[in-house]
Formats: sequence, structure tokens, C-alpha cells
Amino acid sequence: MRSATLYGYSVPMDAGVVLRNPLLNSRDGLVAVLQHNGRIGMGEIAPLPGFSLETLAEAKAASCGMLDAWVTREPVDRAANQAPLMGLTDGNATPPSVAFGISCALAELAGQLPEMNTWLTVPLCTRDPDMLLPILLGQPGKKQAKMKVGMHDVIHDSQVVNRLLAAVPDLYLRLDANRRWTPDKAAYFAQHLDPSVIRRIDFIEEPCVTPDQSLAFAQNTGIPIAWDESAREPGFQLVAQPGVAALVIKPSLTGSLCLCRSLILQAQRAGLSAVISSAIESSLGLSQLSRLAGWLTPRVLPGLDTLSLMGSQLIRPWPGSRLPLITLDQLAPIATFS
Repeated sequence: MRSATLYGYSVPMDAGVVLRNPLLNSRDGLVAVLQHNGRIGMGEIAPLPGFSLETLAEAKAASCGMLDAWVTREPVDRAANQAPLMGLTDGNATPPSVAFGISCALAELAGQLPEMNTWLTVPLCTRDPDMLLPILLGQPGKKQAKMKVGMHDVIHDSQVVNRLLAAVPDLYLRLDANRRWTPDKAAYFAQHLDPSVIRRIDFIEEPCVTPDQSLAFAQNTGIPIAWDESAREPGFQLVAQPGVAALVIKPSLTGSLCLCRSLILQAQRAGLSAVISSAIESSLGLSQLSRLAGWLTPRVLPGLDTLSLMGSQLIRPWPGSRLPLITLDQLAPIATFS
């Protein structure tokens, strides 16, 4: 017999976390828990304000509809077992956060989401870059870090990049501008970089407002770019292009495991790195993203270092985190299906 429960959660955020426009004081989302034949599968459903097309209320309504349909179906057959990887939770009417969260729960229930987990991630520089140095100096293999740019003056951003790369001579940076720059500001940023460090910028995610502007920036400066928002827009074609180095995939903004897997394969066929990245999920969602990255992109470190922005962990702890843990029995059920 099948049963499902949908829970709500709210995790406090570090003061002053700014996304595209809104100030995020708390991370609010849902947790779907599926049970069948003694097995349990969980999935986090967490639209990100300012980035997701769906609201939390819309995600809740869609989740309730899908969970109700799931528990009333016939006993699990082979096709249903393959749902997470066959895209049965995809479709224009399914919000991406719902498709991803429920496909994760189905995959756990069916034993399709591998347990292997290295827990490795590219560290995120959110404040003083000097605070990142001890982590970087102890990082095995290729030293990598990620830094947000575009929220300050472009000269400030270029100076921080110069200083960090000078302090760690074997460090490589991923930068994320979230389309904040005009072409002139992007060019100004590049002009103020030390020429010797440009080769150690792996890529900048979406430096300009439009894809054409970002492509022109890459070709004019020699700094590679990565697609992020553009890849989720209608009509986008993922093909090899000069200056494009990577595709950044945020599954909660993208859709089901099946769709994410398809995009990863497309990127790899085009000669691009596919990078699994956080949309500020809780420790539950981050742990599943880490498993997904270890499975589908084992040679590329994911960008999952966002737990430090939160005030608590959720259900499943992240190794090494000292944040308090909110357990499942501390959450209030929103709806139960059986």
C-alpha cells in the first residue's frame, strides 16, 4: 500500500542574503515523503523567489495533485518504477521544483538515486575572501572556488578577483554575475583584471542581460562564459559556441531527474562541462544534489556551498556542519495521502 505526506518547512537565512531582487529572510519549501512496501523516498520542493516561475503556493497545489494521483494508482509496475528516469513527472504543467522534488522521492523509493556521495563542493566566497584561504589551501587536487559578482562596483569586483587569485597561485575561479552587467560594465570589469589571472577564470555565469551580449563579452575578452538562466528559456539551443565553457544546471529550477540527466548528456556531447549547482536548497536537497553530481558529473565539482547561508539544517545533515538540525517529526504535515 502506498502513502505520501507533504510537509512544510521554513529555515532562517543569514541576514542580508540578496538574490536578484528580493531579500531572503527565510528559505521556505516543502518535503514530500513517499512510502511503499517498507521503503521511504524523500524529495525537497523549494521554488526560489526571484528565479522560479512558480510560487510556493502553486508548488504546493501541484504537489498535492501529483501525490494524490500517485497513491491511487495501481501497484508499482516496471514503468512506474522508472518514472524518475523516464520523465513521467515532466510536462509543461508541472512546476520545475515539483518535478525535481517528486522525481527525487520516486528515485529514492525505487533505489535509483545512488547512495555514493563524496560531499565535495566548490567553496563559495560570500564575504571577505581572506576567510576562504584556509579552505582553499587544504583543498585536494585542483583548487576551485566560486564568487558572486555584479552586486558591487565592477572595480571592487575585479580587485577582489585579482587579490584572491594572487593569494592562491594555483586557484581557479568560477564567477556568477546573474545577468547584472551591461556590456559596458562587463567590459570594464575585464579591463581591470590583472591579465595574468584571466586564464584562471574557469567561466562567468551569464555576465550580461542577453545571451548575445554574453557571447560577445566572451569573444572580446577571452573569458569563458557558462549558460545558466538562458538554458531554461524557451527556444534555447544547447550547442558548442566559441567562448562557452559550461552549462550550469540548478535542478530545482530545471525539472525532473530525467530532464536534468538529458541536459547533462547534451552538454557533454557539445563539449561543455555540466555543473550541478544549488538553488539554495536545504541540507536535504543539497545531499541529493551531491549524490546526483557524484553519479552524473563525477569529474566536475558541483556548486553546493550554500548551507552556510542558512540558520539550520533539515532532516539530513551535511557532514561537518555545526548548524542545528530540524528533524522530520518537528515539521507540520500539510497533507496526507493514503
